[in-house]
Amino acid sequence: MFEHDVAAEVRRLADEIRSVADGGLRYSLDLPYDSERYRHFRRIAAELMALVDTRDTDAIETELFSMLTHVAPVPVASAAVFDSADRILLIQRADNGEWEMPGGGVEPGESPAQTAQREAAEEAGVLATATDLICVLDTRLEGGSPIQMIHHGFLCQFDGLADSGPTTPHEVLAVEWFGVDDLPPLRPRDAARVAQAFDCAAQPPTRRRTRFDREALPSTSGDAS
Repeated sequence: MFEHDVAAEVRRLADEIRSVADGGLRYSLDLPYDSERYRHFRRIAAELMALVDTRDTDAIETELFSMLTHVAPVPVASAAVFDSADRILLIQRADNGEWEMPGGGVEPGESPAQTAQREAAEEAGVLATATDLICVLDTRLEGGSPIQMIHHGFLCQFDGLADSGPTTPHEVLAVEWFGVDDLPPLRPRDAARVAQAFDCAAQPPTRRRTRFDREALPSTSGDAS
């Protein structure tokens, strides 16, 4: 087994242990002994993940685990917004300096498509409408994700600039439009996502049409014939 495969497996196992511990803590609030055992397993999960991460055990538990506590995989969505010059909108993250499409976690009561539109507005100050579902991916298979997320990628129509501008400027260093031949350095997974977005945007709408949550499901009333 290659070194990167070992690291990925350690992350997967640590995340599963953490998920079980979080679920146990949820239902053992009145059972101090059980709660303590689940906290112990959560700490073990942090220690395991720290073996293959640049952060130490305390940072893993306080920053990563507390940020994304989940029992099921975390749903996330991103927006591939293109302007009239066929340029894609990218943001530069403040936490790591990497360029990527606007995106983030799905909020309660929100659809993935709505998440993509909201993140475009919050992180880039751009109004956009999700038109096509590009992909649904398990982020563990893309590499580099210590926590399992289900990523929904949407092709989005650019509708203009938000009057208020970005509402989460602390999360973003820069917002820019890029053509296919002048992209900034990207992580492998983001490069693959951006390439897929350009490929999809180049297709005629009739060939890339995908139904997703913003569209009504077919009616089940009436005759079955």
